[in-house]
Amino acid sequence: MSSENNLNPAARPPLDLAALVKEHAGRNYELHAEHINPANVKTLKTIGFDRCYTRAEGPYLWDVKGDRYLDLLSGYGVFGLGRNHPEVRRILKEFLDADYPSLVKMEAPLLSGLLAAELKKRMPNDLDMVFFTNSGAEGVETAIKYAKCATGKPALIHCKKSFHGLSTGALSLNGDDSFRDGFAPFLPDCRAIPFNDLEALEKELKQGDVAAFIVEPVQGKGVNIPAPGYLLAAQQLCRKHGALFIDDEVQSGMGRTGKFLAIEHDGAVDPDIVILAKTLSAGFVPVGAVLCKKWIHEKVFSSMSRSVVHSSTFSQGSFAMAAGLAALDVLDRENLIANAAKMGDLIGKGVQAMMPKYEFMKEVRWRGLMVGIEFGSPKSLSLKIAWTTCHTLDKSLFPQAAVIPLLDKHHIITQVAGHAVDVVKLLPPLVITETDVNYFLAAFEDTMVQMHKFPGPAWDVLTGIGKMALTQRAR
Repeated sequence: MSSENNLNPAARPPLDLAALVKEHAGRNYELHAEHINPANVKTLKTIGFDRCYTRAEGPYLWDVKGDRYLDLLSGYGVFGLGRNHPEVRRILKEFLDADYPSLVKMEAPLLSGLLAAELKKRMPNDLDMVFFTNSGAEGVETAIKYAKCATGKPALIHCKKSFHGLSTGALSLNGDDSFRDGFAPFLPDCRAIPFNDLEALEKELKQGDVAAFIVEPVQGKGVNIPAPGYLLAAQQLCRKHGALFIDDEVQSGMGRTGKFLAIEHDGAVDPDIVILAKTLSAGFVPVGAVLCKKWIHEKVFSSMSRSVVHSSTFSQGSFAMAAGLAALDVLDRENLIANAAKMGDLIGKGVQAMMPKYEFMKEVRWRGLMVGIEFGSPKSLSLKIAWTTCHTLDKSLFPQAAVIPLLDKHHIITQVAGHAVDVVKLLPPLVITETDVNYFLAAFEDTMVQMHKFPGPAWDVLTGIGKMALTQRAR
């Protein structure tokens, strides 16, 4: 570009995004290493996840080489309706063409009112008021403020291994030290208890200072499923001791588990606050929602002078609200909640059927399309050596023996479910078909066959990664 054009921006041609993307195709990791997150680039390259994707449709991605991938993470659950859903995209194009106003301050937007009404219809109990956020973590921050204001109490209870986001308040409720290291001090009076432990919960509640208990109805890290009746009993204990029961459905909600909310699997549960995000916009724009009971809302917004005491600049943006309305419509008309239940059972039972054949397989847990496949120590001496070696090198290493070949050989995207856990996690889009499930099951079984050959190529890769991790920590 000439110096004249630099001095006169109006002389430059208008941005051609397609041409810009084409010109820089394949430079993703170079640009990220220079400008965004070099440590993450190194991690992705180490495990072979340094692919450059250029097209997306439904449950599939295509890379710069034209290879197709089955995405069983769906952007950590954001793309519950698959990527670039044509019906949602149609509605959003119509919205953009309408020149409709958005974020007019000192106004009550129409579309947010309509979306709030639609969300309330889908709740299993009476939740009267809705606040719209830009993310799940922001929804958790909202719930923290609501709980403290409504009860006048300081303490918050969460579960070990919980994940509620990475902003400061949400991080104070995070049960994984790998995310917390280096960011203390956290919010005071945040206490962790074991998941599924009612006795521990009641012990904390009896102290009388608890504003709320926040819980994932299926824990995202590890895909831990509550015992039958746990959530209902926990809610009843909270009610008994004057604490709010907060249901974090950011990952498990919007039909992922075969019901609109995962908490519905536990019967007539009556949460005080429900937090939604991810699939709410079908992945087109960040949006979340916090639903609460009217008495809580009235404690927070208690007068005209406090009518904006909690707010957010981009809350209720019309584009996001249109996306939310479109996502709910597609979820209903395509019967995707029932499909999540059916496809989840096909995956879970299919993996379960393999377990007697493969020593490393310990358990498969699923609720709809939240699936965790856990590995455990084998009996055979040679495989036990492989297991011990991996865990000595790095406690998070072993599941990569499945995740890496699933991507490299079979073009299926999965992930390790958390730090220092031996779980492979799946969060498939709700639009996957039986053909997709069968492809995954065949690929997973092939991967298990290769993992049970020791020594072998899989172990060479893992040993190299483990030694690299040790070297990095030693620096």
